[in-house]
Amino acid sequence: MSVLLKIADAVVTRLNSGSFELPFTAQRRYQPAFELAELATLRVSVIPRSIEISGASRSDSSFDFAVDVGVQQKVNADDPDQLDRLMRLVEQLADHLRHQRLPDVTEAAWVSIANEPAFATEHLDQQRVFTSVLTVTYRMRR
Repeated sequence: MSVLLKIADAVVTRLNSGSFELPFTAQRRYQPAFELAELATLRVSVIPRSIEISGASRSDSSFDFAVDVGVQQKVNADDPDQLDRLMRLVEQLADHLRHQRLPDVTEAAWVSIANEPAFATEHLDQQRVFTSVLTVTYRMRR
């Protein structure tokens, strides 16, 4: 199995072992494509995103592996409490992954988390779906 997929699977395991305000079961996916009816249930998807390789020394390289953690749910866009809970969940997920080693891939060190934009306004406007994506990056040297 590729290292990127191992990292994505380890992120799923880490998220599913946590305790969060809203219940969910994270899944590794290649595309977070759901029918609107399926989004009545909160969906947390972990998607392998990218690998960036740079020189670390004459014989070693630094590998940055990025995965996206997507949070999606159909919402009542006029209910700020529902949107606030989902925004808090995204922050809780980031806190749960920040500065942590992953199970089964302990040689991968956490580097960063990005959440830009904080949520997709066009999904909220057009489909009444809350969508937020965290990009989490881990580094290995080999």
